[in-house]
Amino acid sequence: MSEPVNRRPQTARAAGLTPEEGPGPQALLGPGEPSPIERVNPDGAAPLLLVCDHAARFLPRRLGTLGLTEAELARHIAWDIGIAEVTRGLARTLDAAAVFSRFSRLAIDPNRALDDPTLIPQLSDGVVVPGNQDLSPGEIQARIESFHRPYHQAIARNLDALVARGPAPAMVSMHSFTPVIKGVERPWHIGVLWDQDPRLSRPLMARLRAQGIPVGDNEPYTARDGHGHTLFEHAVPRGLAHVLIEIRQDLIDTHQGAAAWTDRLGDSLRVVLENAGVFGGVCAS
Repeated sequence: MSEPVNRRPQTARAAGLTPEEGPGPQALLGPGEPSPIERVNPDGAAPLLLVCDHAARFLPRRLGTLGLTEAELARHIAWDIGIAEVTRGLARTLDAAAVFSRFSRLAIDPNRALDDPTLIPQLSDGVVVPGNQDLSPGEIQARIESFHRPYHQAIARNLDALVARGPAPAMVSMHSFTPVIKGVERPWHIGVLWDQDPRLSRPLMARLRAQGIPVGDNEPYTARDGHGHTLFEHAVPRGLAHVLIEIRQDLIDTHQGAAAWTDRLGDSLRVVLENAGVFGGVCAS
């Protein structure tokens, strides 16, 4: 999860964006381009939904590169490095359904409310995003309808199905964080973000710390300042147990690292969910 900070637009339309009269809603994805969402193991037996807000760095042809270089688009400002592989592993290990975004957070951030000023970042970790400057209301709406809304609709449908099936599911939001931000090193290996509901966060932190893992309690971000929008949008209104997990990117940016953290976190989550009465006897494979 990066720290996008908006600034007043200073450029005219750039990076090949459509003109003022531009496309209507859902017009940003062209023929042959991927769906904005991916569902993994949708019929998983566990009463659990995993979500991965920043799983990909895809930008549609209509947006070009937003005026950024390939090196910039490979950085954490475009996606949460490594977390998609961990989330896929957890979906298998826990036999849980998972929903992934398939678009870059630079196009629009699905973990932000629609009225959040950082919904479409104009500046992220010191990098100006030319293609996000001076957007018209129509251009913003096109991104909402093409990416943000379908992603949240998919999450809502998955949760509704799990609730109807019973027992009440839990929801875990998966993210990763860069080891250094603005020259400051981050000592935590994993962060557990939560607000009012401690059912999963406190026992998960205790279990991870018992293994000697440096754990951040609402670090390096906090769920109390808008960073947990997806959970607040879906889990909180339904009264579901939930937690947001951040793993440091240098620990999961290889297949070996991602696999190790899949095993480590999968074991801890399974025990925590069972003790919390969420799994209700469903066993991990």
